[in-house]
Amino acid sequence: QVQLVQSGGGSVPAGGSLRLSCAASGYNISGRGCMAWFRQAPGKEREGVAVIYWGGSKTSYADSVAGRFTASQDNAKNTVYLQMNSLTPEDTAMYYCASRPAYKTVVAGTCRGGPTPAWGQGTQVTVSS
Repeated sequence: QVQLVQSGGGSVPAGGSLRLSCAASGYNISGRGCMAWFRQAPGKEREGVAVIYWGGSKTSYADSVAGRFTASQDNAKNTVYLQMNSLTPEDTAMYYCASRPAYKTVVAGTCRGGPTPAWGQGTQVTVSS
C-alpha cells in the first residue's frame, strides 16, 4: 500500500520561501512513474504545479510557478521536495503530492494517464501580502 506523508508548509510573507517534503512508502520514487505536486485554493480547481519523473532526471512546471518552484527528489530517502521561492499571495493553497506508477504524458506540471494516483494528506501554504 502506497503511503505519502507530507511535511513543511506554513505561513510566510510575500517574497519568502518554503520547502515541502513528501516521503513515500510502499512505492519506489526512482522507478518508472512520476511524482507530482498539486495545489488547490478555496473556490478554485485543483492545479498541477510540478512533476518530477524519469527517476528524478526530468521536471516540468506549470507556467504560474516556472522559475520560482523547483521539484527534486532524494532516492535514498524515497522523498520528493518542492522548493518554493519568491512566493506571492496567489500561491496560497493546500498543496498535495501524488505518485503515479505509470503515466502517458507530462504536460506543464502534471503527469497524465495511467493508474489512479496515491495522494499525500496535504499541507497548507499561506502567503501574506
